[in-house]
Amino acid sequence: MRAERAFFAILIGGLVLTLVTVSRAQVDSRRIEEVVKKSVLTPEDMQIIDAFVSDAVGRLVRTTDFTEVAKTRAVIVSHQVSQAQYAPRFSEAVSREIGKGFDYATNEITGLDRRFMVFTNLLILANELNDPRFVDLGVRMIPHENSTVRYWAVRVATNPGVWDKLNQDQNTAAALSGKVLDACSKVVQTSSAESLYLMAQFAGRYNTAAAQDLLARVADVRIARYADWAVKYELVDTGILKLLSAKIASGGTANQQLARQFGQLYSYAIQRYIRGVKDNNLKESSASQLASVLVETEQQCLSSLLSGPQTGVRRALEAGDMTALQAEHDKLLGGPNQTGALPSKFNFTYGSAQDKRTSPLPLPEPSQHKAAAETKPSEPKPPAKP
Repeated sequence: MRAERAFFAILIGGLVLTLVTVSRAQVDSRRIEEVVKKSVLTPEDMQIIDAFVSDAVGRLVRTTDFTEVAKTRAVIVSHQVSQAQYAPRFSEAVSREIGKGFDYATNEITGLDRRFMVFTNLLILANELNDPRFVDLGVRMIPHENSTVRYWAVRVATNPGVWDKLNQDQNTAAALSGKVLDACSKVVQTSSAESLYLMAQFAGRYNTAAAQDLLARVADVRIARYADWAVKYELVDTGILKLLSAKIASGGTANQQLARQFGQLYSYAIQRYIRGVKDNNLKESSASQLASVLVETEQQCLSSLLSGPQTGVRRALEAGDMTALQAEHDKLLGGPNQTGALPSKFNFTYGSAQDKRTSPLPLPEPSQHKAAAETKPSEPKPPAKP
């Protein structure tokens, strides 16, 4: 739990735009306040709802003073109530006006930074409303090249509160979840760590082949980023490893594949920590995050998967003994001269069907990765945050 709280602190610090300090609300809510109090609405009341939403979302889109947008969003969300006539009209109005907002930003705002800011604020509003009708909006925006816009699009499309509602109708949920999984799968390679974590969480809700494939793709991307020395926000791997562990423990035909990915991802996290300590080149933030990944995964995943408490990794970290940590790595995951407890229990190897290697792939030297990068065609990189 401590690691997850820390992760979300990083996430919020990195993604919430300059929306914290607000001054005063600019939206006139006096008439809508009277409507909210009523038990039966008139046609005039419906028009007041439409006018309020149009004004509020319009201000959200058109303002250039971004210290006001958080307050405006809060005003809109605070007027979402469950009254039988009010709720559907409000939902319809907000959906319509958010759609207009995207059209306006796309066609009228020429500056990319401001356009992305408007997209982001509209998606944050959609997420805060917890309305199932916005899942399609999130799906449409997931391919967006801007990493912050994509993050909020994934968050809208995978909102847990929304999916708790949608899953009450299994047929509808199955069709819509397929769209979400497909959209996420297409952008896994270029998505940020934060977006990958949301994708993995969503995939973890389902036992379908598409969900299994998305979770596996996310794990492969994280593994590749460790190998390329391009990994960021290592703390997300605690969550990803927990999701893999839960699927492994539940059984199924993909057990060996997921167990292999679990072992390789956890191995790379351990190897990165050991290498960083020995070379004295690991940033304090990365060292802290990796230590949390190592300890929480041992306690919450390996102890369960191996049917007994595991404490060797924690004790090695507390002692600062990298030799002991490597020995524990080999005992759990496999080493040059031994098959690890995890591969033994779940009957997998780390290599191809031909080489059947019993130990995880070694983390490449940074210099090896640099040389390889200079000789291969350049690959698209994840977009920078605005």
